[in-house]
Parts: sequence; structure tokens; C-alpha cells
Amino acid sequence: MKTVTKKDLVDRIAERTGNKRVVVKKIVQQFLDEIVAELGEGNRLEFRDFGVFEIRSRAARLAQNPKTMEKVYVPSKRTVKFKIGRLMKQRLFGDTNGATGAIERKQAASAEQ
Repeated sequence: MKTVTKKDLVDRIAERTGNKRVVVKKIVQQFLDEIVAELGEGNRLEFRDFGVFEIRSRAARLAQNPKTMEKVYVPSKRTVKFKIGRLMKQRLFGDTNGATGAIERKQAASAEQ
């Protein structure tokens, strides 16, 4: 597994689209800034078939320091949750039970008629 940076993505997109690297970098950065701004306002971002980003609140809780076994209070906080979309799920995991199975069954039923 390797780490892909924003620079790597910008270079790849610039090469594939024929656009200048500087232009692609501005567009990618603006896109990321917009995502952060929307999440900062508490909005939910849905990219069809890719996934959904949303802010979730985590309740305060009592945890335990594993070294000292001392009880520690962890305050509530907001965090970003990402739920994977259908096409990404199919591409990454070869999902055959969920949406894909339903689509295949529909197509098979249509073909039989």
C-alpha cells in the first residue's frame, strides 16, 4: 500500500485532462475548501454513488488509560462520518449481495419476459 498525496492526484488529473497543473491544483483545492466549509456549517454532502460526508456528535464518555488503568473523562466532540456509496462499494469490495444483486435479479427477470 502506498500513500497518494494531493500533488500526485493533481499531477495525474493534469496529465489526463491536458490542463495546466496550476489550474488543476486551484480547482482541487477549491473543491476541498468547499467540502470543509459545508461540513463546518453542519451540512451533509452527498456525492451519488461515491458516498456521503456528514458531521456526527460523539457523546461524552468515561474511558480508561490502558497504561495506568486510570479513569479519564472524554468530552463530547463533533466528528466527520463517511458512508461509502454504491459504486465505490462495488468497485472496492465486489459487493454481490447488496444493490448489485438486486440489479442483476431485475435484469434477469426482464430478460426472461
